[in-house]
This record gives sequence, structure tokens and C-alpha cells, in this order.
Amino acid sequence: MVEINVRDNNVEQALRALKKKMQREGIFRELKLRRHYEKPSEKRVRVNQEAKRRMRKLRKKYSD
Repeated sequence: MVEINVRDNNVEQALRALKKKMQREGIFRELKLRRHYEKPSEKRVRVNQEAKRRMRKLRKKYSD
């Protein structure tokens, strides 16, 4: 569970910190994925595409 302390009634700063923590933990991404049901076959395709994208990125990074 994400917990943020508000210091000196500075709510804007606390909101920024909360958003940053949620982004790091992947909560926004999970919410987006859970909005609609994803069939197992669609999930498998998505996971494979993500893996390919990661591998391409790594190859590009180390090919230089």
C-alpha cells in the first residue's frame, strides 16, 4: 500500500509524490489493463510483444 505524508499542508507536493510512487509501482498500468477483460490468448500475445520490444531495446542499447 502506498502511503504519503503531507508536510506543512502542502497537498500539491504530496500529490506529486503519490503519483510518482504509483507510477514506479505500476499501479496506473495495472488499472489500465484491468479496465476490460483480457482473454488469455490476447494476454499471451501482449506479453510476447512486450518481451520482443524489451529485447529490441536491449539489442539497440548494446549494439553501439
